[in-house]
Order: sequence, then structure tokens, then C-alpha cells
Amino acid sequence: MSEIDPVLLARIQFAANISFHILFPAISMGLAWLLLFFRWRYTRTGDQAWEYAYTCWVKIFALTFAMGVVSGITMSFQFGTNWPGFMEKAGNIAGPLLGYEVLSAFFLEASFLGIMLFGKHRVSNRMHLVSTFLVAFGTTLSAFWILSLNSWMQTPAGYFIEDGVFMVDSWWAVIFNPSFPYRFFHMMAASVLTSAFLVAGVSAWRALRGVDGPATWKVMRTGVVLAAVMAPLQIFIGDLHGLNTLEHQPEKVAAMEAIWETEQGAPFTLVAWPDEDIRDNRFSIEVPYAASLVLTHELQGEVMGLNDFEGNHPPVAIVFWSFRVMLLVGMLMLLVSGWAAWAMRGGRTASRPLLRALSWMTFSGWVAVLAGWYVTEIGRQPWIVSGLLTVRDVAADHSSATLFGTLFGYVLLYVFLLVSYIGAVRYLSTKPAASLVLTRGEQVGRGLQPQEG
Repeated sequence: MSEIDPVLLARIQFAANISFHILFPAISMGLAWLLLFFRWRYTRTGDQAWEYAYTCWVKIFALTFAMGVVSGITMSFQFGTNWPGFMEKAGNIAGPLLGYEVLSAFFLEASFLGIMLFGKHRVSNRMHLVSTFLVAFGTTLSAFWILSLNSWMQTPAGYFIEDGVFMVDSWWAVIFNPSFPYRFFHMMAASVLTSAFLVAGVSAWRALRGVDGPATWKVMRTGVVLAAVMAPLQIFIGDLHGLNTLEHQPEKVAAMEAIWETEQGAPFTLVAWPDEDIRDNRFSIEVPYAASLVLTHELQGEVMGLNDFEGNHPPVAIVFWSFRVMLLVGMLMLLVSGWAAWAMRGGRTASRPLLRALSWMTFSGWVAVLAGWYVTEIGRQPWIVSGLLTVRDVAADHSSATLFGTLFGYVLLYVFLLVSYIGAVRYLSTKPAASLVLTRGEQVGRGLQPQEG
């Protein structure tokens, strides 16, 4: 395997790790807030269906959280094994931010998740509600620190360089760097959308299988309404994020749109095959002026082309197509959630075609998140810290054979774990609805008014 570039193999290996890892935070960050909503509804109404929904989905949340933790640890190992130069040069910034995530977020999540899972008959319902809030807050705080670091790598600020090493000049500028607010809210909205379609899709699948109960339809409606609200909001946030990217990383935007020459009134390319050898697009279908209108909000707005960054821009084809996959899935989310919200208005039940559509969209959030993540990360190449430090500068000196062997092992393990995870979710979602009635003693013990049977 010596003919394969070892840096390319190291990049593919890290991409495989982070692709697997991000699937689980993409669910847990949004699902934690949904669990808080289920718990709050049960506390307010005493409706046992909400208690059952909480009990069912907290198991899936715990499994998701565990998978995210394990894959995150594996990913962090690679900073030392494959990318030691990154921590040598940027460790003064990356190290504390990763440490803050562990100290302020992970411990909070892990501690109070224990109460969510095992405190059912040991603490009051109010304490259970508080614990659920703290876990949800912890997942968001975790995203805050991780995305702060990632955003700093995209749009570095608040630093100075001394003897080739990054030093902190202002922690405020480091954390709240120019792209951080857009990236944070874009990712949080993506996670909420991913979770909304997950709970709606699983509930629809339960209804199709005939193992639904009162909680199934309540959860489905919650997911549908949340998705119908978040899908257009995510489009709005994405537009703001795009404007910020155009300002700070114009080469990434040029790759996303496969625009080769700087021009005013640039067309939006629906489909094409970007060819870097001829510096042009093959088989392109374009909408005139649309790229300038979307990117600059002006019909004749100027968009920089890839030829202005020749030799210093990301791979075009994969960024171009990843962006279009993200857009396509986003449009499907908007259409399906809108259809479902309209069809289920006023307490109406969903038709079988709608249930099938929701079921097919169960993991659509994963596809959109992965496609968006590829645009973000591959679109930063060849830099690991944009404009300052290249990926090749920080890579370890490993042989291609070693990297290929570990890559094969990672991929094999991750495929097995992913299939197992989906199988476990399917198993938990096929269990028939249990009795939703608590005893009078259980109701009183949780601080609720006793409900008649």
C-alpha cells in the first residue's frame, strides 16, 4: 500500500471516526430536550402516556449517549496517534476547550443520567424532572465547547503565534470567534430536527406494525410539529451561516457551488460533474443568477471563483455533491413535516401513506448531518486551522500499510456497531405498549395527584 498517500489515509481514517461519532450526538443533543418535554407534560397533566413515552425513549437516549462517548474517546486518541502536530502547535487552545467540555458538560450528563435511568422509584418526580433538565443542558453545553473549538479552526481569532505555537491572546475572542454563533445554532437545529424525525419515524413504524398505544401518537405528533417548526427555521439559520462562510471562507463557498471564475450574477448549478483537470463543470444544469441571489442576496452579486484560489482550495466534487445531498434531504424534511402537520391537525390520525413516509424519514437527519459535516470539514482543506496550519504539517509519519490496516479495522467495527444500534432501536420500538396506569401509591410518591384508573 506504499503507493497510497499516508496523509490521505489518515484523513480518511479520521473521517470514518468522526462520521460514526457525530451520528450519536446528533440524536442525543435533541432527544434530551424532547425527554424533558415528555417529563414536563407528565408532571403537568399526570397523563400516563407521557410517562410511558419517557420510559421508552430514555432507554434509546442512554444507548445513544453510550455510543457517542465510546466513539468520542476513540476519536480523541487519533489526535495523538495520527495528528500529533496539531496538539503540539494548537494544544494551548484545543486542550483547554476539550477539557472544559469534559469538566463542565460530560460529568453533568453522566451523573444525572443515572437518576433518569435508575431513579424512578428512588427520587421524587420533581427531582427526576430537574435531572432531565440538567442532562439536556449538559448535552447543549458539550456542543458549545466542541463547536467553539471547531469554529476556531475554521475562523481563528484571539491568538498570537510564538515560535510556531498558537498562544491565547483573548479567550473571549477564541470561544466566540466569527463563525461560532452560526455553527452552534445550525448544529443544534440539525440535532433537534434529527431527533424529531427519529421519534416521529419510529412512532409511525410502531403504528404500521400495530404495536402503537396512546403514547405512540402523542410522541408522533410532538415530532411532527417540532419538525414542521424547525425545518424552515433551519433554512433561515443556514442562510445566515452561508453569508458568514462567504465572508470568511469564500473558497469553501466556491467549491460548494462549483464556481470556477469570479463573476457577477453567478448561476446556481443544480447538477454537474466538477472536473478539476479542465477547471470547469461537465454536464451542468444551471439556474441563471440564482447562486448570486442566494449567496449575496443580490441578483448581480459577485461570487469569487475557484481559479482565484488555484492550488489552495478544497476538493470540489465531494464538497459540491455533499452540499446538494444536504439541500435535498432538507427539502424532503420540509415537505414531509409540512404534510404531516397539516394531515394530523386537530387530533386527526395519519394515513398509511403518511405513516410510511414518516417511517422512511426516520434516519434522514443522519444523512443531512453527515452531508453538512463533509461540506464543513472537507471544505476547510487543505487547512486544519484555516489559512495558518495545513493538515500535512501536523500528520504523523506512519506507513500506508499501517494506516490502511487500522482503517479497515475501524470501518469493520463501526459497521457492526451501527447495525447493532439500529437493531437495538428497532427491538425497543417493536415492544407492545405496556400498561400506562400507575398505582395510587406510585402517583403519590412522585408528587402527583392520584388519577383514576
